[in-house]
Amino acid sequence: MIQGTGSDVGKSLIVAGLARAFADRGLRVRPFKPQNMSNNAAVTADGGEIGRAQALQARAARVPPSVHMNPVLLKPQSEIGSQVVVQGRMVATVKAHDYQGWKPRLMASVLDSFGRLRAEADLVLVEGAGSASEVNLRAGDIANMGFARATDTPVILVGDIDRGGVIASLVGTKAVIDPEDAAMIAGFLVNRFRGDPSLFADGMRLIAERTGWEALGLVPHLPEAARLPAEDVLGLAGSEATGEGAVTIAVPVMPRISNFDDLDPLRAEPGVRVVLVRPGETIPAEAALVLLPGSKTTIDDLLFLQAEGWDVDLRAHRRRGGHVLGLCGGYQMLGRRIRDPHGIEGPPRDVPGLGLLDVETVLTADKRLACVAGTTLTDGLPFTGYEMHVGDTAGPDAARPLLRLADGRPDGAVSADGLVSGTYVHGFFADDAQRGAWLARFGARRLGASYEAGVEAALDRLARHIETHVDCDRLLALAR
Repeated sequence: MIQGTGSDVGKSLIVAGLARAFADRGLRVRPFKPQNMSNNAAVTADGGEIGRAQALQARAARVPPSVHMNPVLLKPQSEIGSQVVVQGRMVATVKAHDYQGWKPRLMASVLDSFGRLRAEADLVLVEGAGSASEVNLRAGDIANMGFARATDTPVILVGDIDRGGVIASLVGTKAVIDPEDAAMIAGFLVNRFRGDPSLFADGMRLIAERTGWEALGLVPHLPEAARLPAEDVLGLAGSEATGEGAVTIAVPVMPRISNFDDLDPLRAEPGVRVVLVRPGETIPAEAALVLLPGSKTTIDDLLFLQAEGWDVDLRAHRRRGGHVLGLCGGYQMLGRRIRDPHGIEGPPRDVPGLGLLDVETVLTADKRLACVAGTTLTDGLPFTGYEMHVGDTAGPDAARPLLRLADGRPDGAVSADGLVSGTYVHGFFADDAQRGAWLARFGARRLGASYEAGVEAALDRLARHIETHVDCDRLLALAR
């Protein structure tokens, strides 16, 4: 089990690198995360949803993603509450304080899923959540030491030297956790080192001496890892493009942004500059496309967008002949109204939308989770992707759908002037031809290599990097 001294220390990518490295040795590897908290989710082949990081780790292990790889997924809807997804299905919306009472009953589902993976694998790589030193949350824990103790799974603790204080964070973890929990930790890794590794040799020895844990690797920063999808918004960053003909795509960043890996193929293009518009900033006038991404709470994010004045920027952008594309929740925001009569996202509400598409959305209790394929109606190009949404959208502009799904269903809408469009489908920018066609509309041309091939190459590079700097043979010897 790979646990961390904090969030965003690199646990997810270390598990992905280990998964590819051990799969390449011929082992049957399965990734597992007992509890994840993320609005960046993936759809599994059996119609469930898991954290995007576990889908990437499954890809690294060269196996299809399964709901059992992430049996508990928390999808934040507010500062104090989240949807609870168990083995791929949403079961409740719970406030953070009340969730503490839920954890013991969820352990049964966690152990069931873990048992299924263990039965079919030579090696299960388990990722912890947040920090191992959050002793205030230890009672009933299912994500870190509670799981490790329940399954007798040895733990490797990861610290991030790039953020500073790595010696204190590792030694301090030993100081604050229960001695029986500390006994589960077999070794430690220091991640994201920059510079001459010999300069930190004394640091590695000091940590080992103070904790009694084995030093298993000092992992240098790997720039190529940026090609891989980030697990949460902490890893979301803009991109810069240089040279003539670079196209600017602006993305307003709202508090409950979800499934933002839709941006990754665009950010990987050398001729594309993705500008993340943060609160207090304006949408840049030079943008050829404004992309409204998915949202976990569409109405709240719509109200936030309007409060920031971005609705005014969007109307000005359209008057200049700029394009707007809404994905999933972003598509719903573009319509005239969003109705939530059953209180799916909170209290029942009926709010005006941006009015850039002549459609209306009614939020419904049923959630659509499916992998899909089809063609775009403007050019007949094929795409693959997935649906993950609640709500039905209809209206005059939906008579001009953006996509035709393989089962014959139309999807999305296009405005009469062709400048504004929306769709419920995530992931179609990952298709090279599809992405190239969109860029061509803005006078740009696709310059990058295949996006999917780039992800595979990054996983291979990550695996070699891990093999070089981590004692993988010792990790296998420690596994039980």
